[in-house]
Amino acid sequence: MLPRRLSVRLNHLLRHSPAVVLLGPRQVGKTTLALEVGAQRPSIYLDLEDEDERAKLSNPTRYLADHEGELVILDEVHRVPELFQRLRGVIDRGRRDGKANGRFLLLGSAAMDLLRQSGETLAGRISYLELGPFDALEVDPAEIETLWVRGGFPRSFLAENDDLSMEWRRDFIRTYLERDVPRFGPRIPGETLRRFWKMLAHNQAQVMNAAHLARGLGVDGKTVAGYLDLLVDLLLVRRLAPWHRNAGKRLVKSPKVYVRDSGIAHALLGIRDKEALLGHPVVGQTWESFIIESLVAAAPDGAEAHFYRTSNGTGIDLVLTLPSGKLWAVEIKRSSAPKIARGFHLACADLDPERRFIVYPGTERFPLDDITDAIGVVELAKALESAR
Repeated sequence: MLPRRLSVRLNHLLRHSPAVVLLGPRQVGKTTLALEVGAQRPSIYLDLEDEDERAKLSNPTRYLADHEGELVILDEVHRVPELFQRLRGVIDRGRRDGKANGRFLLLGSAAMDLLRQSGETLAGRISYLELGPFDALEVDPAEIETLWVRGGFPRSFLAENDDLSMEWRRDFIRTYLERDVPRFGPRIPGETLRRFWKMLAHNQAQVMNAAHLARGLGVDGKTVAGYLDLLVDLLLVRRLAPWHRNAGKRLVKSPKVYVRDSGIAHALLGIRDKEALLGHPVVGQTWESFIIESLVAAAPDGAEAHFYRTSNGTGIDLVLTLPSGKLWAVEIKRSSAPKIARGFHLACADLDPERRFIVYPGTERFPLDDITDAIGVVELAKALESAR
């Protein structure tokens, strides 16, 4: 089992907040992390997908009072939405009795439901964390390419071979389409959503063209927007917003869309291993998606991620705004001998970022000019982790 970087942050929030929501897609390791944290203190775990476990909360006020000295871990808490109102009362009584923090750890795989339900009921009493698949700082640097090919879901990345990894990812996709999507969202034919998800994998790292996707599916633009919202809310797709601040330029206003886990994207496209990936037209696009997910995961709390693109094509793949307000500009290249494109120079002249990087597949860091470095993803992620 690989340690998760988020465990330090999770323990910190439990010391300073009555309740913490840990969000993440299914099979990403939320339960494993929660049980690891729970093993460090008195705790109790309930899986609310289990009918017998849900029955224990038929009188939640009394049950939770019996465990007021423990961390109560509630898995798949969106299955019992009426519980949030009860938690509010328990937390408020605990505050009056001096039991302020570290009361509840809530796990869920549907951001849309959990954020709405908990935000409406537990405002001022709850903190949020998102656990993603393994990232570049959680694996051996020698396995970065394996992480890119297989993705970061634990059972996929840690599989004995590429065939078993692909088998797990295909089962994961099937389970989401057949079981989880109908439960969390409106009724959508599984095959239609699979086609849409696959189209996103083909078109990631490009500015989204909703009309093109709608024509391919035989639906209207509003329906496509609904499909996209669902996959974003299930934490399976990232919608990267364009830079919107006034730069005196005509800026692209449509987002870019990425399948957040590169291994899932490869499974949707039938790419089994690294050799097949290197010969596939999407190789640069999935590399870009992988790097963006790794850097966003490493960025400090409060950082904002955008891309920059003008109407004439000048652009930057990733613009990170740190909590201090400083900008980092990141261009992503699959080439082992990266060069600075003219468009990157022009875009940086528009934004004047404090630091400029070209991320490439190597590990050596070297200057490309006086203010731009070529850098590997691990070293840049480490720099971001400590940035302010």
